[in-house]
Amino acid sequence: MTTSIVVASGKGGVGKTSIAVNLGLTLSRVGRRVALLDADFGMANAHILLGVNPEHYIIDAMNGKVSVAEAMCEAPLGLKFVSGGSGLLEMLNLDEKTRYQSIRMMDEISSQTDLLVTDAPAGASDSSIAFVTAADRVVVVLVGEPTSFLDAYALIKAAHIEGNVRNFCVIVNMARNDTEAKGHFNKFNDIVSRFLNVHLYYVGNVPYSERMRQSVVKRKPLGLGDQEWAENRKLKSISKAIMDSPTNDHAGVKFFSNSAVLAESEPA
Repeated sequence: MTTSIVVASGKGGVGKTSIAVNLGLTLSRVGRRVALLDADFGMANAHILLGVNPEHYIIDAMNGKVSVAEAMCEAPLGLKFVSGGSGLLEMLNLDEKTRYQSIRMMDEISSQTDLLVTDAPAGASDSSIAFVTAADRVVVVLVGEPTSFLDAYALIKAAHIEGNVRNFCVIVNMARNDTEAKGHFNKFNDIVSRFLNVHLYYVGNVPYSERMRQSVVKRKPLGLGDQEWAENRKLKSISKAIMDSPTNDHAGVKFFSNSAVLAESEPA
């Protein structure tokens, strides 16, 4: 059975896409059949971090020009990648029905995929929440700034209220050390647990580093580098913690759901 993981954040600029890309590569490296979906439709940039040039986008599959499998391109380490397209105006304001169509379409690759990692749009927009509530596991990327706390809280609250999502993994990015990262998580967890009936699971942190910055500039993800680098050791630990975390089991349109659930949940 295919497992779905969505990587989300309350705001842009916290390294969400970089973490999504590197998690996909880390999981591929250990032998999983992984597909990465860039769901930031119209503003997608995961292909830049991966250093690949997709021939097709998810819109081509939606329009019936190609299958989802044909829309996927080969990325390093056997990772399969589906681009949301960059600069495609028709993808910027998808309606609810089309968003759910993109989720349902992933069923086409279930037999050839162990894990689907989805890079969701930043924020708590309708598009973001649609992908967050469709996933088995939700990963929220946080940095130690008040605006990041505030926006991540809004995202979690919306996902909980609208989709009854209760379990969230949290990655603290750009931390100076483990102590600082855990401190940021504890403060955020205190705020969330005070007002929401959800469970946050600290799955680790990725340190701020010049290597990470250079990986973006050079279009060569850290996951392709020396596995003894501190960042890659962290990513490996994080990926295991995510896979060990509880899944979300709730009604609604989900990735790789059976047809009966989809039929009951399909938007009018």
